Amino acid sequence: MIDNFSNSQITRKEVIVTKGGVVAAQHRRAAEIGAAVLEAGGDAVDAAIATSFALGVVEPWMSGPAAGGAMVLWRANESRAQVINFGCRSPRELNPADYPLSGSGKSSDLFPWPAVVEDRNVMGATAVAVPGVVSGMDLAHQHFGKMPWRDLVTPAAKLADEGLIVDWYTSLVIGANGRVLSKDPDCAALFLEDGQWPIAGDWTALNDRHLNQKAFARTLEQIATQGAETFYKGDVAQALVRDVRAKGGSLSLEDLAAYQAEMVDPLAFNYRGGRVFATPGLTGGPTYARALELLEKEFSPAKGIPGAATYTGYARALDAAFKLRFENMGDHESPKAPGCTTHFSVVDRHGNMCSVTQTLLSIFGSRVVSPSTGLLLNNGIMWFDPEPGKPNSLAPNKRCLANYCPVIGQDDAGRLFAIGASGGRKILGSVMQLSSFIMDHGLTLEQAFHQPRIDVSGGAKVIADRTLPAEVMEALAQVMPVAVARRNAYPYAFACPAGVMRDGDMNMGCTEIMSPYGDAVNEKL
Repeated sequence: MIDNFSNSQITRKEVIVTKGGVVAAQHRRAAEIGAAVLEAGGDAVDAAIATSFALGVVEPWMSGPAAGGAMVLWRANESRAQVINFGCRSPRELNPADYPLSGSGKSSDLFPWPAVVEDRNVMGATAVAVPGVVSGMDLAHQHFGKMPWRDLVTPAAKLADEGLIVDWYTSLVIGANGRVLSKDPDCAALFLEDGQWPIAGDWTALNDRHLNQKAFARTLEQIATQGAETFYKGDVAQALVRDVRAKGGSLSLEDLAAYQAEMVDPLAFNYRGGRVFATPGLTGGPTYARALELLEKEFSPAKGIPGAATYTGYARALDAAFKLRFENMGDHESPKAPGCTTHFSVVDRHGNMCSVTQTLLSIFGSRVVSPSTGLLLNNGIMWFDPEPGKPNSLAPNKRCLANYCPVIGQDDAGRLFAIGASGGRKILGSVMQLSSFIMDHGLTLEQAFHQPRIDVSGGAKVIADRTLPAEVMEALAQVMPVAVARRNAYPYAFACPAGVMRDGDMNMGCTEIMSPYGDAVNEKL
């Protein structure tokens, strides 16, 4: 679909270069908290932990302690990358027979699986998987943290005690999902007023309305003072399990007590004279690596703004990589669905880096709130194919297949970058193109984030940014059908990335230019 809007409106984000550390996140308030940790002498990992918990407060529909994800780390003194995998798992007591196919077509949400009776794998407590964020942050802190755990979680607890302001964007996101949020009484009580979506007020009025996140604040205070153990074995675990099981879910104390985030070696490979490190296993990492491998054969790199040969190479490489993913990994996510994910990247003054993606899966996850803890819960069970006998079929105590793809790379000039994105299946193409802009074309971080992108994610067509030149559009049309889209604030046609770069001893960060709250915040020196 070609829109009729003119090209006269230009949105830009300035990238500031500094010797201090930088946090780039989808919400500036969370990035500020991470940058404050760097100013206090914290490591990039410390800043990542503080940012992670803060994002759960200011973007509750995207992630939180009840989410899953992965972190790629770069340790400057060792010139070494490592991965912490804290993806969700299915509960041990989950019975696939409790998710019978309805025979009424496809699922109502992200994945076009066969529909399950009452959408039990999509919404409600039956869709909740074992969360991993708290364990992942704890594992990172054990190995690399410099500051006390309590000092890293407490800022998020204070944010939650204040409550997220209900501004225009919060109202937009809640309003767009008001119908499903109303199905769980505790979810409705948190996000809705009298069954209606919160209004930010008259368009000329000052806004001072906040969500009541007091219960969430108390949970964060417990995690801050008692450590991650309370989430998996202590009072928070007991309250969370009690609430989920009261609503019909199968999450158990045994599930939480047995959960352990894992530190593993990254998926590492050479590209264009540089080196890239991605998440291995059931993530977007292997598909990203395959896409870059294919891309290396598509065109010869040239410094400067990418042209038609680059974009047609992107289209062919992504199309082939996704076909392989569908065949081998069983991921059939709808390319139209936005997903519910957040990404942030950190670099400290010493050159240590973190690239972190965490997700509730769907927007607002399972649309269920645990009243005792104030946590909005994931719907990780939807990651599994409900039809038996498939590569990713639903089963108990099984790791979820996910699309998140945080990466760290180094180009042939020695520049280091940490990037990732939110946006469901669109993540892979976004991260691949940003990597290529930097590694193939030598673009600065600011240039890369402003450069138009395309999306090819299994839909047998190219979604192209309408600002691409005519010759690029014409070349893409020779590869596969082209649909033109605007780069909007909501929804995101081309994913929502965030990244940092280190060039020599200078650091910088940037976020998706259309993200209204996404920003890079520098440590004050």
